[in-house]
Amino acid sequence: MAAHIQNHEISILWQASRLRLTDKYAVAPEILRVQGSAIGTLGNFSASIGKAKSKKTFNVSAIVAAALKNGTVLQYVAELPRSKRKVLYVDTEQSPYHCQKVMKRIACMAGLPLNKHPENLEFLALRKHTPEIRIAIVEEAIYSSEGLGLVIIDGIRDMVYDINSPSEATKIISKLMQWTDEKQIHIHT
Repeated sequence: MAAHIQNHEISILWQASRLRLTDKYAVAPEILRVQGSAIGTLGNFSASIGKAKSKKTFNVSAIVAAALKNGTVLQYVAELPRSKRKVLYVDTEQSPYHCQKVMKRIACMAGLPLNKHPENLEFLALRKHTPEIRIAIVEEAIYSSEGLGLVIIDGIRDMVYDINSPSEATKIISKLMQWTDEKQIHIHT
C-alpha cells in the first residue's frame, strides 16, 4: 500500500472508482480531427511519433494553428469549447530564438498577425531546466491557466533523465493521466 495513503482513504478511493453498467457517462468531447477521424479528446492524451527530423514539429504546428483559429489548417480540424480555447505549448529542446520561429510558423498557418501575440497561446521554452523543474513548471502552468484546452509538449523525453527507465516512464505517464483527467484537457506530445 502507498506509504502516504491511509487505509480509510484507500476505501474512499476504491468506492469512488467503481463503475456501473447502468450508470450514464459523458462522451469525451472530440476537439481534434484529421480526415474525419478523431485524434484528440478532452480528458486524454495523444502522441506524434516518428524519426528525428521527420517533420513532427511541423505537424504539431498545424494542430496548434487549427486550435488557435478553432478551425481547419491543412487537414487538421480543431473544435474546442468556448471555455477551453487556450493553448499551452511547451518546448524542451530549442532555444528561445528557434521557439519564436515555431510560434511565427504557427501564427502564419493560423492566419494571425505576426506583430501581436495570440491571446490564447502560452509558449514555454524549458531547455535550460532539469526534468523535475520542467515537470513542476508544466504542472503549475496547467493548473494556473484559465480556459486551457490543449497542451503540446514538444520533447516529452526531456522530462525524464533516462528514457529507458520504466519507473520514470510510469511517473511521467501518470502525470499526463492526472493532468488530463483533473483539468479535462487534451495533451499532445
